[in-house]
Amino acid sequence: MTERTLPEAEYDAITDAAAHWCMRLHADDCTDAERLAFKQWHDADPLHAFEYAAMLEIWGVAEHLPRVEPMAIPATQRPRSRAGSMAIAATVLALGLPLAAFTGWNMGWLPNAYQRFEAGTSVRHITLDDGSQVELNLASELVFANYKDERRVTMKKGEAFFDVRHDSRHPFVVRAGQGQVRVTGTRFNVWMYQDQVRVTLVEGSVWVTSHRASKAGGQQLSPGMQASYRAGDFQPKVRDVALDDSSLAWRSGKLVLDNLALSDALPLINRYLDRPVMLADNATGTLRIGGNYNLNEVKNLVPSLPKVLPVYLTQNSDGNLVLNAIARPTRN
Repeated sequence: MTERTLPEAEYDAITDAAAHWCMRLHADDCTDAERLAFKQWHDADPLHAFEYAAMLEIWGVAEHLPRVEPMAIPATQRPRSRAGSMAIAATVLALGLPLAAFTGWNMGWLPNAYQRFEAGTSVRHITLDDGSQVELNLASELVFANYKDERRVTMKKGEAFFDVRHDSRHPFVVRAGQGQVRVTGTRFNVWMYQDQVRVTLVEGSVWVTSHRASKAGGQQLSPGMQASYRAGDFQPKVRDVALDDSSLAWRSGKLVLDNLALSDALPLINRYLDRPVMLADNATGTLRIGGNYNLNEVKNLVPSLPKVLPVYLTQNSDGNLVLNAIARPTRN
C-alpha cells in the first residue's frame, strides 16, 4: 500500500469503521445488505482494506483466547448469539489495543506476544518469543501466543519439532486437532493430518489428551513413546518407538515408509500433496509399501506406485487419484 498522510481524525474514523465491520461480519445476524455495504466500503480505498486486514489480525488473536465464563458478563450486556472469545474480541476492538492489552494480559485473556509462522517448500527453523526452538516441516503452519498463565501453540496444519525452553511456572501447550500436548520443557514432535495427530517424545515428559475440553483422560509419555489420536477418541493410543523412528526422518528431508500398509502410509504421503490420494477399498489398503523418499519429490511417488505394487490408478469425480488393487486370478 502506498503511504499517504491523513488527518488523525480521518485515520481514527477508518479504524473505527474497520472495527465495526469486523464485528458485524462475524455476527450471526449479519445481513446480505450489510455484506454488500462492507464490500463497497472495503473496495473504495486501499487504506480501508489495509485497516480491515489489521483488525482481522486482532480478531485472530481473540479466536485463540479462552472462553469467558457466562457469569463474567452481565446478562444485560451479553451478546445475543455469542460469548467467550467473541466478546473479548469486541472489547479489543472497542477499547483499542493498548488498553485492552493491559487489562487482558493481567486477566489472562490476551497474550503479550503473538506470532504466526508458515513453511512453504522447505523446512523452516524458528524461534518463538519465549526462546523455544521449532523446526517447521514443509507446508506447515502454527500460531504462538504467550499468555500470563501458559505459552500456547495452535497447530493449523502439518508437522513441527519442538525444543521447549523450560519454565515450570509457565507451561507450554500445543493444541493440535481436538487434543493437546502439555509440557514445561522438553523435545517432541507433533504430526497432524486432517483429524489425525501423532506426538513423539524425544526428551523430557509430556501429557497428551485427545480431547482438550475433557477434564479426564490423557496419557503421560516418556522418551521413546508415541501417542496418536483422532477426532472422537477418548484416550490417545500409545506405543513405543525408536528415537530414530521414521516419524522424525523429515528433519533430514526424508519420508521413510517402513513396510507400512497403504492405509497407514497414505496419510503420511497425502500430507505433502495438493490433493489427497484415495483408496478404492479396504483390500487395497492392506498392500504394503516401504522405502526412503526426498520430501520435495513425494509428489512423484504416487504415479510410480503401479511400478512397485500390484495397483492401478483411476480418478474419481472430485479429481482425486484413486489406488485400485489388481485382482489376483482365482484358481479353478
